[in-house]
Amino acid sequence: QVQLVESGGGLVQAGGPLKLSCAASGIMLNNNQLGWSRQGFGKQRELVATITEWGLTRYGDSVKGRFTISRDGTKNTAYLQMNSLKPEDSAIYYCKVVNVNTGAYWGQGTQVTVSS
Repeated sequence: QVQLVESGGGLVQAGGPLKLSCAASGIMLNNNQLGWSRQGFGKQRELVATITEWGLTRYGDSVKGRFTISRDGTKNTAYLQMNSLKPEDSAIYYCKVVNVNTGAYWGQGTQVTVSS
């Protein structure tokens, strides 16, 4: 059974950093594409960042240069380092892993709130 557990969310002041984690079980992150998405209040879910099995990364325009996606195969954990946070970054952040054979898996989300 695949399980993704996000952590690291919280309240932070604008301009500050925050690092999210996504601990995986039942699936190897190194062998699959993973990503972070977010959904703000009253907004549609948007893709924030992705990383492929080969380490290629992509970012949404609104977070380029501020967010960094990474993973640690030894811990089977993905990360999203967020710097220079803005109030508009406030959202629930979700971790997603996609396996070409079995499909997509989502975590339960972690709330990030950026105060101005």
